[in-house]
Amino acid sequence: MDFPRKSYDRPRSNNYSNNRYDNNRSDSRYNNNNNRGGGRPFNRNNRRQQPERPTSDKDFAILELKYGNIYGGQPNFYAIAEIAILFFEATTNKIYIENWKNTGNIDYVSVYSKVDELGHTVEKVKEVVNMATGRVKPFQEDFELDERALNYAFGQLKPSKMYIKKFLLNTFQKYRIDNIITFDGRRDVFLCESTGFKFDSMQRQRNIIDLQKVLNKETKYLFSLNKLSLVSGFEFDHIDSKLRTNNLDYWIHPMAAKHLVPKTAAWDAARLLATHNEYREHFSDFMIKAQLLLNKISQAKNV
Repeated sequence: MDFPRKSYDRPRSNNYSNNRYDNNRSDSRYNNNNNRGGGRPFNRNNRRQQPERPTSDKDFAILELKYGNIYGGQPNFYAIAEIAILFFEATTNKIYIENWKNTGNIDYVSVYSKVDELGHTVEKVKEVVNMATGRVKPFQEDFELDERALNYAFGQLKPSKMYIKKFLLNTFQKYRIDNIITFDGRRDVFLCESTGFKFDSMQRQRNIIDLQKVLNKETKYLFSLNKLSLVSGFEFDHIDSKLRTNNLDYWIHPMAAKHLVPKTAAWDAARLLATHNEYREHFSDFMIKAQLLLNKISQAKNV
């Protein structure tokens, strides 16, 4: 889709949590503000067209959001709780993670999947999480906020638009991001743009690839990220601070390693990196392992 083009507003300061974790930058082009060249851009094909499989010499960013309904509020309104942008510098295999967390006093509904050994969802779990404290409490289907409590929640949420926009502007400008990988990311893009941030402008057009759609076209199967983590062989070792896949491994700075926790945006971004790089750098092996998993799924259905 083509997004409206509008100049960026000047970002303002904020007190929200905005933590950056990265590798040693001593031999990276990003250690010098006067030399922040990004990777070579993908072909500027229309976003509505199916993009070609990316090649291994492209820098890219992975965008992942955690969001949910305000607990007891409107079911069609989503509040952003967390944003992770994982930038991969292809020429050096360096990984940078920029993270933003909403610290408003808001209870939102977090949904995650319990899966079996084949990555199948066996249960969708809903829990209520407070954005400010991280406190978790049970979800009650019939719970509703009264008008005063709902207005308070919206009041807590309102300033986050400015902070999210600033975070996105600063991160995309810092790394000169042209290429963005998402996974079923239509709502992620919409929520980011609802803050006033625009992925495209008159001066800069960016290429957004939804990897789930690419793999669906390639395999004729709609893979979940849980299943793809099995296909890629994703694992993260906190002891030696390494992200490993079937054919690849990347060292990640220990400060970033502390941030890679299951059920967070950064964790999903790391899983998506594993899938993306196995797919683009070891295509044949990836497709064989995907087919083997599909065979196991098919056999399990026939039992």
